Amino acid sequence: MDIIGPDQLIYGVEDLEASLKFASDFGLDQSEMSSNGGVLSALDGTSMKILRATDGSLAAPNAPSPNLRETIYGVRNAATIQAIGAELSKDRPVTMDPDGTIHSRDDDDYAIGFRVTARHGTGMPHYGVNVPGQEPGRGVNITAAHDEDRPKPHTLSHVVIFVHDKVKAEKFYAERLGFITVDVFDNLGPFMRPAGTLDHHTLFMIEAPFRGLEHFAFHMAGANELLKSGWEMTQLGYKSTWGPGRHILGSNYFWYFNSPFGGKFEIDADMDWHDDTWVPRHIVAKAPTSQIFHFKAVPKYQPGGGDH
Repeated sequence: MDIIGPDQLIYGVEDLEASLKFASDFGLDQSEMSSNGGVLSALDGTSMKILRATDGSLAAPNAPSPNLRETIYGVRNAATIQAIGAELSKDRPVTMDPDGTIHSRDDDDYAIGFRVTARHGTGMPHYGVNVPGQEPGRGVNITAAHDEDRPKPHTLSHVVIFVHDKVKAEKFYAERLGFITVDVFDNLGPFMRPAGTLDHHTLFMIEAPFRGLEHFAFHMAGANELLKSGWEMTQLGYKSTWGPGRHILGSNYFWYFNSPFGGKFEIDADMDWHDDTWVPRHIVAKAPTSQIFHFKAVPKYQPGGGDH
């Protein structure tokens, strides 16, 4: 199955105004806006759709609102849509929209959909890092620190959900949709990627006695953009819950915030890529295995006084 990754996450929220403001403050671009919500997109066209929890167009919930109501995956072509529809319709309902998007539900009753991806080029300049002893990652006389710039998310990264049975959930995504297990927290669950991407994971599932969203993430271009974006979110009053830091499984930089969407929101950057030769690691999740460092946001330093 040539599934690339999440194309759109659809939410049913209780506080629509706060939810739209949060996504806009982070840097997503609004479109298709109405009194019931709208779509907010990253640079490559992947997006969030934020609607009132009472909106009749939403998929039925499997957990109390606010929460994730549906994950729409992007695929390479219409043939993949047909193959997924044929596979899932063997044992569960599958419906199709006039635009060709299909909808179904997984074994934990999460609504899932599939469409030909909306992804496109971002038009952004090359993001480079200069390392001593290596060829320049950035051109000569090209500066990197621009305080006036507002970092914008490049693409949807991943979603993390609670499932009743991590083994059963992993089996569904692997056997029915072709997802690949990349690494595993043995006490929590698997990190998985679909066959159409090399990203370390686009889906992480945590076994729990309940269901619902744990967190979701957007990719930034790199550590500089992540740190500046997270800093700006803290200055706007959003509560940081973990980070900035860097994970071990996936190697991605991270910064987590409380959100109005029913779970945490993560800004991430610089995730590992893995192909089919990679051998999954199995470890127990705890503080030393979750991060290689973890800082805390503090005010900017001003020599001679002021903020420090």
